[in-house]
Order: sequence, then structure tokens, then C-alpha cells
Amino acid sequence: MKQAGLIIVVILVVLGLAVVSGAIYVVDEAQQVVITRFGEPRGEPITNPGLHFKAPFLDTANFFEKRFLEWDGDPNQVPTRDKRFIYVDTYARWRITDPLQYFKRLQTERGALQRLSDILDGETRNVVANHDLIEVVRNSNREFVASGEEGGSLGQETVDNINDGRAKLAAEVLAASQQRTSDLGIEILDFRFKRINYVDQVRQEVYNRMISERNRIAEQFRSEGAGEAARINGQKDRELKRITSEAYREAQEIRGKADAEAADIYAAAYNRDPEFYRFLKTMEIYDEAIDKNTVLVLSTDGEFLRYLGKSK
Repeated sequence: MKQAGLIIVVILVVLGLAVVSGAIYVVDEAQQVVITRFGEPRGEPITNPGLHFKAPFLDTANFFEKRFLEWDGDPNQVPTRDKRFIYVDTYARWRITDPLQYFKRLQTERGALQRLSDILDGETRNVVANHDLIEVVRNSNREFVASGEEGGSLGQETVDNINDGRAKLAAEVLAASQQRTSDLGIEILDFRFKRINYVDQVRQEVYNRMISERNRIAEQFRSEGAGEAARINGQKDRELKRITSEAYREAQEIRGKADAEAADIYAAAYNRDPEFYRFLKTMEIYDEAIDKNTVLVLSTDGEFLRYLGKSK
């Protein structure tokens, strides 16, 4: 009898604990709760943190986030207005603003993410398809200069001017998506293009264009280098001719001065002793004209014979 009473007491305690645990739930600062009974919402959402009560075994507490949530889209192939296909990878932040409406329309965060994917991917496709590629990849008409390996300017690249830009396109996607989610109990806070890339075919065209541009710049450098080399060689040749002509002129001046001084010396020597000068010049001529095998035939009135006769 006592054992049966103990079992009944234990059962009652367990049932009491189950009732208490089923009737009490805790909401923290980052959560909000919708109470449902057999799947149907009851009352207003509970957004105040603290200890709360519900009917045990009948009511269910459905917890939802108060904090900002993120949506990370999958890269999608999207055509632009100018028929260029690109991969667009997007990102957004959102939050639950009306838990009751959120539960009625979406129920779970997984369902909300699927719905957001449908809305954001669709609006992204619509906006990108209504603009040219340059509008998607650029934010403004700010001028940019491509730099070479040594930091030198390669000239202003020619690009088309844009009217909107990537930031404005992201704002268009955000505004259109917010209108479509206004009745879902959620709010899209921010939307961004995380990454934009070309499809393989377009990427190869871009690579070929980049290679052609680099080849054009290399050829420009080569032609500029050849022109600079021709200018330096021409300047070198002109400088060499100038130096040579100046050296020749200076040499001629020195030679002329030397000849003049020599003539003055010869003239002075001749005026001082004409007979000796005549004799010296005659000896120099014979020294240059006569060697050991030379036979001289002299007349009796020749200068050389006369000088030899005087030497006796």
C-alpha cells in the first residue's frame, strides 16, 4: 500500500513539473515569440524579454529573431541590356518587423530565405537587364589612369559615361524588393552587389582585349624608344661633327701660326746670313735626294761644286 502511494506521488510530481515547464517560457532580448494553439496564432506577438506563461500542452511558443539577419544569394547568370552575360553574386540584410504576419506568411526562417531569394534574384535580374554592362561595373564617371610597371601613366582609358552606376542599381533593387516584402512581416535593410564576373565567353573576349591593349601600349613604348634613340643618335652625330670641325679648325689655326712662325724664323735667318742660309738649304735638298748609290755629275759652275771648292 505504501509503495503504491509512493508511485502515485512520483507520478503527480512528474506531471506537475511537466505542466509547469509547459506553461513557462523565457524570452531573451534577441527574440520575439508568437503563441500558437494547434497551429493557429493566439494573441499579439510577445516582444518583451522575460518570463512568460502559456497554456501547457495546448499552446506552442514559436521563437523568432529580433536581430539583423543576412541573405547570401547564389551567383546567377544575368544578361545586360547590351547583351553581355555576367555572373552576379548579391548580398542583403533583413529583419523580422511583424512576427505574427511573418508566421502567417513564411512560418520559418528557411521559408523566409527562399522567398527572399525569389524576390531579390528576380529584381536583380530585372534591374541588370535594363542597364548596360558599364552601368553595373562602375559607380561613377571618375577618371582613372592605368599605370605601368614603373608607375608611369599609360594614358586615359576610353570608357563610356554612365548615368546611374552600380550603387544606384543596388538602390533600385532594394526599393523594388522592399515593396514586395512589405506584406510578409519582414524588412530588407540593405542590398549589395557582392561580386560581378563575366561568363567564360565574355571573359575570354575581355582577356583578348586586355592583351591587345597591352600590345598596343608595348608598341607605343617601342616606337617612342626608337624615336628617342634616333634623336639621341642624331644629337650625337651633330655633336661629333661639331667637335671634329672645331678640332680641325683649331689644328689649322695652330698649323698656320706654326708655318707663319717658321717662315718668320727662315726669313730672319736668311736676312742675317743669306749665303749660309742658301748653303744650308742646298745641303738639306741633297741629303734628301742623294743616297750611297747615287752618282753625281756636276758642272764646274754648280753650287755644290763651288761650295766644295771653297771648303778646300
